[in-house]
Amino acid sequence: MSSAEEIEVNVRQIEEPAPPAEQQPVLVFDVMRKLLLAGVGAVALTRDEIEAFLNRLVERGEIAQKDAQRLLDETMAKFRNVGQSRVAQAESQVSSISVQVENNLEQFLNRLNIPSKRDIDELSAKIAELAARVEELRLVQEQSSKGPSRKNTEVKAEG
Repeated sequence: MSSAEEIEVNVRQIEEPAPPAEQQPVLVFDVMRKLLLAGVGAVALTRDEIEAFLNRLVERGEIAQKDAQRLLDETMAKFRNVGQSRVAQAESQVSSISVQVENNLEQFLNRLNIPSKRDIDELSAKIAELAARVEELRLVQEQSSKGPSRKNTEVKAEG
């Protein structure tokens, strides 16, 4: 390649209306999702730019079509390998951060004596178990109270 070519990239920013202040919680997953989408967009844009650059080289006769396709395939394979390892790394970091945030939030709520969802679920299960036991005892008591009264009426009828 005899002359250096500059590649100009135009990036448009799409403005979204900002939600009201009370609806603006920043979630780790939203941030990671946006970063991932930005990365995918950058890779797609990079592929298009590389393809356009290689096509220009082919048109000028500086490189053969086969070589251009091979270069494109090799470059995209390298991007995929790097991208896959980065995605796996990002996923593990997100899950680690998520666990840490959950643990820290639970500790914070415990300090404030606010029960967690797990605490509420455990208590709900215990309440359901106790309610079932109370109903069972009530039925046993009704059966035992009905049982002797029948015997008493039968004994009085015989006498």
